[in-house]
Amino acid sequence: MVGVSAALLGVWLTGVERRTRLVVPFSAGVLLGVAVFGVLPELALEAGWPISLLLFGGGYGLLIAINRFAYPVCPTCAHDHDHNSCSTELHGFAAPLIAAAALHSFLDGWSIATAQWAAPLGLRVAVPLAVALHKIPEGIALGGILRASVSSRPMALAWCILAEGSTLLGGVAGVVMAPRLGTTWILYPLGLTAGWVFYLGFHAVHEEWKRCGPAPAFVSALTGVAGAAVIQRGAEALFR
Repeated sequence: MVGVSAALLGVWLTGVERRTRLVVPFSAGVLLGVAVFGVLPELALEAGWPISLLLFGGGYGLLIAINRFAYPVCPTCAHDHDHNSCSTELHGFAAPLIAAAALHSFLDGWSIATAQWAAPLGLRVAVPLAVALHKIPEGIALGGILRASVSSRPMALAWCILAEGSTLLGGVAGVVMAPRLGTTWILYPLGLTAGWVFYLGFHAVHEEWKRCGPAPAFVSALTGVAGAAVIQRGAEALFR
């Protein structure tokens, strides 16, 4: 519910044109903050920095390959792109963002479920609370960028609910399968997802830079990065 509520807030904030100029780069900055200050450090604690950076780079490179050879994730990056024909500000971002958010939410649900049977009492409480806290910046970023990536608010709302609702699916799967599979395998898709999310955040900021100049884009983006970093590292300090 926390993730869905935060995503709905992001959609609402991006729903007015004059706010969009600030909310889109802010949301992109939150995505960058989630990847760099949330997912990557947690991954490094479990797998070490070399493997974490390799997975992170693999996720980033995967979207580069998809963008170039399969699906135009960032069509506006092309020099011959006619921006006046765009139906949405960040068209092309919706599908990979939904996929990344759904996978990340699934893994969050799995983590909560596995903590309940494999962790001491303190972690059984701390893990769900930490996940709920990091859902706030993650959800706002998802809603804000999705609203700028699809043609209507109802469509953005529906995709947000679907993506964040994958947390429940992951929880159910964790209860059923975690005793057999364990948790180590989560590190690999999580690392790829971090690089994937970083790609989307970086290029969303780049698009706003081209639209309205470096100052508005970077000030809002850095605010989003800082907010995500404070929430996520604060949650870690609180619950560790």
